[in-house]
Amino acid sequence: MEDKETEREFPAFPYKPYSIQKDFMKALYRSLDKGGVSMLESPTGTGKTLSMICSALQWVVDQKQKQKSETVESDKNTTNEGSCGLDDEPDWMRNFVANKECQPNDNKIKEKKNGYGLRKSDKRRNEEICRDLFSRAVEKDDFITKKECENLRKANDGSELNEEEFLLEEYESEEEEAIGSGKSKRKAGGVTISSSIDEEEEEEDEDAFEEEEEEELKVYFCSRTHSQLSQFIKELQKTVFASKIRVVCLGSRKIFCINEEVLKLGNSTRINERCLELQKNKKNEISKIKNLGAKGRVRQTKASSGCPMLKNHKLQKQFRSKISEQGAVDIEDLVQLGKNMRTCPYYGSRSMVPAAELVVLPYQSLLSKSSRESLGLNLKNNIVIIDEAHNLADSLISMYDAKITLSQLENVHIHLEKYFGRFRSLLGPGNRRYIQTLMVLTRAFLRVLVNEKDENCVSQDAKNTGAKTGFDSSMAINDFLFSLNIDNINLVKLLQYIKESNIIHKVSGYGDKAASLQKGSALKDNGESCEEASILSGFRALVDMLLSLTNNDGDGRIIISRPRPISFGQGGFLKYVMLTGEKIFSEIVDQAHAVILAGGTLQPIEETRERLFSWLPPNELHFLSCNHIIPPESILPVAVSNGPTGQVFDFSYGSRGSLTMIEELGRLLCNLVTVVPEGVVVFFTSFEYEEQVYETWKTSGILDRITKKKRVFREPRRNTLVESVLKEYKQTIDALSDGTKEDPRSLSGAILLAVVGGKISEGINFSDGMGRCIVMVGLPYPSPSDIELLERIKHIEGLGDSNSTKPSTISASDEYYARDVQAGFSILRSCRRRGKEYYENLCMKAVNQSIGRAIRHINDYAAILLVDMRYASESSKRSYSHPTNKLPQWIKDRLVSATNNYGEVHRLLHQFFKLNKNRGCQ
Repeated sequence: MEDKETEREFPAFPYKPYSIQKDFMKALYRSLDKGGVSMLESPTGTGKTLSMICSALQWVVDQKQKQKSETVESDKNTTNEGSCGLDDEPDWMRNFVANKECQPNDNKIKEKKNGYGLRKSDKRRNEEICRDLFSRAVEKDDFITKKECENLRKANDGSELNEEEFLLEEYESEEEEAIGSGKSKRKAGGVTISSSIDEEEEEEDEDAFEEEEEEELKVYFCSRTHSQLSQFIKELQKTVFASKIRVVCLGSRKIFCINEEVLKLGNSTRINERCLELQKNKKNEISKIKNLGAKGRVRQTKASSGCPMLKNHKLQKQFRSKISEQGAVDIEDLVQLGKNMRTCPYYGSRSMVPAAELVVLPYQSLLSKSSRESLGLNLKNNIVIIDEAHNLADSLISMYDAKITLSQLENVHIHLEKYFGRFRSLLGPGNRRYIQTLMVLTRAFLRVLVNEKDENCVSQDAKNTGAKTGFDSSMAINDFLFSLNIDNINLVKLLQYIKESNIIHKVSGYGDKAASLQKGSALKDNGESCEEASILSGFRALVDMLLSLTNNDGDGRIIISRPRPISFGQGGFLKYVMLTGEKIFSEIVDQAHAVILAGGTLQPIEETRERLFSWLPPNELHFLSCNHIIPPESILPVAVSNGPTGQVFDFSYGSRGSLTMIEELGRLLCNLVTVVPEGVVVFFTSFEYEEQVYETWKTSGILDRITKKKRVFREPRRNTLVESVLKEYKQTIDALSDGTKEDPRSLSGAILLAVVGGKISEGINFSDGMGRCIVMVGLPYPSPSDIELLERIKHIEGLGDSNSTKPSTISASDEYYARDVQAGFSILRSCRRRGKEYYENLCMKAVNQSIGRAIRHINDYAAILLVDMRYASESSKRSYSHPTNKLPQWIKDRLVSATNNYGEVHRLLHQFFKLNKNRGCQ
């Protein structure tokens, strides 16, 4: 009976589901019924993605059918149009029906949104208000007088620089509420006002996109990387849902952009800025208004610039039509279609969001509030599924960090001074006041970063921060503001001015063009000079930092890092580090009907609950952990505490660099390549340590011994090169794994040296021969010298405790020598529980992610070697809790936690691969 019910509930599953897949789909379906927050854990390689698709989308189909039936029933049973739904319906469903049924049929208004999430009526109203405001501004006596205009024109005579276009319109702070009333503004409070690139997208040319009807019930699926999103689409294409529901896949500009001139910039930030600049150029050409003298008459010019991939609106419409016809299309296909049609796939896909039933998008686009608003994502009563959620808390809060470097501050301050000096007499009192305020802030920030020996720049206030040359220091927001004497500045009003006045582009544009003319250098063909992007980046970094300073005092910390002579070229910086994600995440939970956190390794769940939704009682958190689908004999996890010569493996911070330890590890690999077939993947704790090990092996001759049996590959630091290395690694294994058995000198595969936390450890699948053995070298604890990590540890240590119960040693000092590891260890030792647990969890989550790259299907098999004495059960040198307690249950259950010597490990490996080889032959 249960099997029949399962088949009826999830008919879209393309294969006969395993029992754990049935359990997972049922648990997800129940979670969607109940709503709220759920955490569903299923090991990698168990068909988790396919299970999520079939369960979540089946639930959507069922709910729409149910809604349709109830609507018909409601029409039959009542003549009162305000009467909607049944008493036992959930509130969110009753709201759906009420919204549709409570409106008169002859005047039903369709809720339509354009690609930027603004209704057409709102857009028209904004345009009318803006026109009225501009008309009033032109009539003001104190705007630009005829005489001042004449003087400005005379100053421009004989010069290529037309300064008039850089002059700000008048801005009166007393009228800010009236001026802003017609604009789509952020609601008041902390992180809701944004200066980021996403915010500027709201001001782009909205007429470029036709409106779509808003779909009432959506599923938002997000994951960490674009490759994971593409994998999701491939799994979706295996089901009937690929052709039955409307799907759209979103991504970054760097991935979607097809404008070759913009792509040449390479850096994601510069690509984003250039794209927005092209949109602004187009908008400015459309709406540019010139003063024609005393009568104040104006004229408009036709658009003649902007991105060539967005000029033809008909092509955008055709792009959307073709995507709709094709069904579920992954990122590569979207980009290729955009190239073929010569129209922008980034904006084309964005404009399809309102009508989509399934939206597939990266973390940043959904978790960042400014990104959600600019994309027009409506989470109200919808479903949010967050995959790869093992590091969700840290990923979420890092999106709200802000950083500005010393060189950026200097650049911004110089440009503000030049602009103010040139236009001071032409600016109204409002603009003068706010620009001077900006200069006060940049001067104060510079003061706290420069060397204290510079008496002209360092004031007593900066000295009172407790910062010293050679130290990194941290401060609470209020302490930082008071120490610099800028606590009396209304940052919310200042941010509003920056948003509404377009000061960033006016100042950077003037400074850039003036510098170009002075140097005699010509602009690029696209109208942008070499320095323009860096100027804009500096201004945006400043505004993001100002925005961060509007957060609550306890939400984060200010990191002050001064430049040091030995790190010349890197300079100093100010950084705001967000520490709490609870309020940020609660905005998502409060809006959505259900939020599903999915992943292969979500435990320990208590840490995630405390950091993101501590308000949720543990008994109300829906949690499911599935076992693996593979039989016990398909995996061999072993804790290896001794090398071939009997040397104890200890890769802790003080021991891992010794020549003895590195050479013993090399001898271990020399033995492994003789017994392990096909591919071996070795994970190191860092690129620096991998480099040290590789060079030592090269010098000692160990590398030559390894390469006689397997070809050696190394993970490149540049992510763009990873794919080519992996491709060659796989080709080598495929070509050499069937080497002549009689010839012991023949190559038997390949070995890949990788790094924990690198691209290979996070999203690459080593199925079958690509990962017959995974070797984890040591425990990848993050460096305790990282000041941001220490701030997070101190914050987490205090979760749930009153100030009186916090260890006094935690908050005794907020100063740290650069790279002072011992100071970090001291803070860790002073932690009681939560801080230590967090530090341990960071390490073991990284281990679990790395070793989880192997075993990708039910017939796969692999050995996992945990090389360090601290993994062994009898180890006396333990960290805060035993590391193996945090391994996934399916690995922990089969772990060989103690061996007497390496010979025992070698015998286990030989028997394991012989058994699985014979099993495969059968």
